[in-house]
Amino acid sequence: MVTGSVKGDTIYRRVLLKVSGESLQGAGPDTIDPEAVAYIADQIIDAHSRGVEVAAVVGGGNIWRGASAERRGMERSTADYAGMVATLINGLALQDALERRGVTTRTQSALPIQAVAEPYIRRRAIRHLEKGRVVLFCAGAGNPYMSTDTASALRALEIGAEVLLMAKNGVDGVYDSDPRTNPDAVRFGNLEYLDAVNRRLEVMDSTAMTLCMDNQMPIIVFDIFEHGAMSRILAGGVVGTTINDGESRDGESRNGQQNGAGGKPDARA
Repeated sequence: MVTGSVKGDTIYRRVLLKVSGESLQGAGPDTIDPEAVAYIADQIIDAHSRGVEVAAVVGGGNIWRGASAERRGMERSTADYAGMVATLINGLALQDALERRGVTTRTQSALPIQAVAEPYIRRRAIRHLEKGRVVLFCAGAGNPYMSTDTASALRALEIGAEVLLMAKNGVDGVYDSDPRTNPDAVRFGNLEYLDAVNRRLEVMDSTAMTLCMDNQMPIIVFDIFEHGAMSRILAGGVVGTTINDGESRDGESRNGQQNGAGGKPDARA
């Protein structure tokens, strides 16, 4: 149950933000770009300052990808565990940026690494949120063969988040084809879960999407580096692509499509 109060300019009280590893890399050559980390921390702080309880699942793709390592011959479970450790590195970088800005943050890990992070305990995570702390979830779901997208869907449901915000780097929503290769690609304003799965739009893996669908967890895919995008989402504005059971936003038709304006698209999602 979500407790506490929020300011009048937001429609959400508790959100789960999925921060991809690529977002922390920014546009530069470094594995972790301090400017990108600082920017994302500022977006979280803006939401926090409005009274929104913010938890985030941190990815690790800027450092390690288990599937890629498997293709190079590494045993899959070992490769996935290495990826979980990579998410913790990113989580500590984001935790540092948040706390240097005065926001109390707790990092929880699905793998026991107690020297640097709390173990993931659902009730403790919720209590942190209720006390006004930002909570970062690292090490995915703690199991191989499960992506951080799946961990995001799982944690969003476990903590009672009202929406899953999929923050992308340079991708301002979900398109019907890859806009990098198709200049006529059209961005969806609203999309149903089953359509996203059946069209193979690569928003997130099918396990994560099915988990959201079965439990009616709405998803908003947006470019976190589009100025003001997250702020407008929290205020109820139409940003990026919303994936749900077909309920439209601000009068849009079901599965409504719109021109890809407002951000530089790099991929389908």
